[in-house]
Amino acid sequence: MRRTLTAIAALLVFAAAGPALAQSSDLETRFDAQISPAEMSAWMKDLASQPNHVGSAHDKANAEALLAKYRSWGWDARIETFSVLYPTPITVGLELISPTPFKATLTEAPIPGDESSSRTADQLPAYVAFQGDGDVTAPLVYVNYGMPADYDALERMGVSVKGKIVIARYGAGWRGLKPKLAQDHGAVGTIIYSDPRDDGYSTDDVYPKGAARPAGGFQRGSVAQMPLYPGDPLTPGVGATEKAKRLKRENAPSLLKIPVLPISYGDAQHFLAALDGNVVPSAWRGGLPITYHVGGAAKAHIVVKSDWSQKPIYNVVATMKGSTWPDQWVLRGNHHDGWVFGASDPLSGNVAMLAEAKAIGGLVAQGWKPKRTLVYLSWDAEEPLLLGSTEWVETHADELKAKGLIYINSDSNGRGFLDVGGSHAFEHLVTQVADDVTDPQTGVSVAKRLRAALQVGASQTGASETLKAQAKVAADPAKDLPIDALGSGSDYSAFLQHVGLASLNIGYGGEGSSGGVYHSAYDTWEHHSRFVDPGFAYAGALAKTGGRLVLRLADADLPLQRYSNFADTVATYLDQVKKLADAKRETADTQAKLIAAGAYRLADDPKETRGDPTPLKAVPHFNFAPLEDAVDHLKRSAKAYDAALAAKGAALSPDAKARLSKLTQGIEQTLTPEVGLPGRPWYKNLVYAPGTFTGYGAKTLPGVREAIEEERWADADQYSALTAQALNDYATELDKALKLINGG
Repeated sequence: MRRTLTAIAALLVFAAAGPALAQSSDLETRFDAQISPAEMSAWMKDLASQPNHVGSAHDKANAEALLAKYRSWGWDARIETFSVLYPTPITVGLELISPTPFKATLTEAPIPGDESSSRTADQLPAYVAFQGDGDVTAPLVYVNYGMPADYDALERMGVSVKGKIVIARYGAGWRGLKPKLAQDHGAVGTIIYSDPRDDGYSTDDVYPKGAARPAGGFQRGSVAQMPLYPGDPLTPGVGATEKAKRLKRENAPSLLKIPVLPISYGDAQHFLAALDGNVVPSAWRGGLPITYHVGGAAKAHIVVKSDWSQKPIYNVVATMKGSTWPDQWVLRGNHHDGWVFGASDPLSGNVAMLAEAKAIGGLVAQGWKPKRTLVYLSWDAEEPLLLGSTEWVETHADELKAKGLIYINSDSNGRGFLDVGGSHAFEHLVTQVADDVTDPQTGVSVAKRLRAALQVGASQTGASETLKAQAKVAADPAKDLPIDALGSGSDYSAFLQHVGLASLNIGYGGEGSSGGVYHSAYDTWEHHSRFVDPGFAYAGALAKTGGRLVLRLADADLPLQRYSNFADTVATYLDQVKKLADAKRETADTQAKLIAAGAYRLADDPKETRGDPTPLKAVPHFNFAPLEDAVDHLKRSAKAYDAALAAKGAALSPDAKARLSKLTQGIEQTLTPEVGLPGRPWYKNLVYAPGTFTGYGAKTLPGVREAIEEERWADADQYSALTAQALNDYATELDKALKLINGG
């Protein structure tokens, strides 16, 4: 589900560099020797040979093939099945009724030279999962990206979407928010298209000449309201077993009510060219050779009907039992289902994980045994709504809280820079691993390449202040690589944000390009091997990165977490929230003055319909004192713990080391109190959550931040206090660990 980042976005993930530590151990050298790019290419070609969406024959066949591989490599493996709501299309249709009739093509034609794309028999048509069934004819309105600011602009233009079908372009925010906002504003249907300015011919030559989206390609996806909760819409918080109690579909809050369809930009041009009304603002203009209008008179007809039955999904669970601490688990996962063939998304990550599992099996055959239990997980049904991983976590929540040490996820993988997000206490470990993995293109470590790229990027004209600050830190080799906060969009979500298990998400990207075929029938082995990761060199880099993380976590006698990084990062999050409150207050004050002075009326073109914006609410001052005190406590405790571990950890007795590892294992769970976030209690993590508007992007200190953003002033102070308590609890656990190190 997760896109590979652009080069600049990948760079922005990192702000510091870490020291080069020890060379690869003999164990890791033997591990590396078993990683074969050619083998990973062959695995992908087979797994991506037919459409493998939920409910397809190839999806089940892939699960069975993966099961056989794990077993052949010495893993104790099984398939764990769940029964989930998953709508498959029965009828989809879209046509322009007036002024000039046109019928959209809702299938993707084969691409010359791409054998996979010719296998059209079992492909899903243009389709998004969990939209509402419907058959409506209504006027058409263009809403740009369909984000909140776009509806504010429409309001000032005097344009309403009530009773209309909206057409929005992909980008600027999460897919599912576009029809949700349209529905909230009274629209009766939504069309979403990929504009060539964003991922088509404005960005690169189109496939097959280049990597970009061809005129007939479109992006499938899910539009269920993941910011409320991921997983089966009918069993929130409960594993979707056969006997689970289920909501009625009409009562499931994550499901939309209006029909939605994605289309290609080749078809979208016909609909957009038919629109009249105001010429849109310059920022709304895409790359099609037309004048973009808002519309309101042209009519469209959209029809969607789905089979809303329960479908089985197939998670592959492979276990290698630990020899010393079998009840401490290191979990590693990547999903195996796709929207069509799924080569880049997700199989590029899955084949790297397979290579890790095979190499670990080889090490075990040579006599090595992991001290902790390793659990490798190949998820089904990630694409619709993180179904496989969420249902598994909800089913095994108590056991995961008791035994889980960390979950390491991957998804799409490509050529370029290492991209890591997750629990900041593991930044030191990530830095050590990044220093010990060689970049396939340059021959230096992946950490060194990141440091150089950050510094070069910051030197360019127009570089952001954030990038400049990151580059300054990156120039210091004594500092760890900071990792990004995680939102959602892949299978770490339930682990990190629901049960509070420390998590990492790893991958490479920023140079190879898969965005143009994202969720289309052109995400094939042929496209991936030409444009995303030629030679599968970065599949090898991902396997070596994931493998090192797993091996080091499996055998470490002392905790690998370093908590000062977490404390310092949370301090920056608090600063950001305080600045958000100040900026929001200043914006509201400024707007009130402008309205009172009639400035909007005077600044507008008198020939265009405009009005004053809706007045913003006045913003009070908030009580951040509990959070400030908690962050200070956390910083003191983390610094003291890290210093004591460095000075005395190696000399601890085996029993003390074991007790210390167990004590720190569950410390992240202090961040997930049962109360959860306001309005969406499935998400319990008070430091990391997906944004309500971005869907995939991270929102840090989300309880406080959302309350301020959404103008729920009482909640802001409540969640400031609640988050402060969680951080104090975290610090208190560190104080206990410090006492243990000091002999208490």
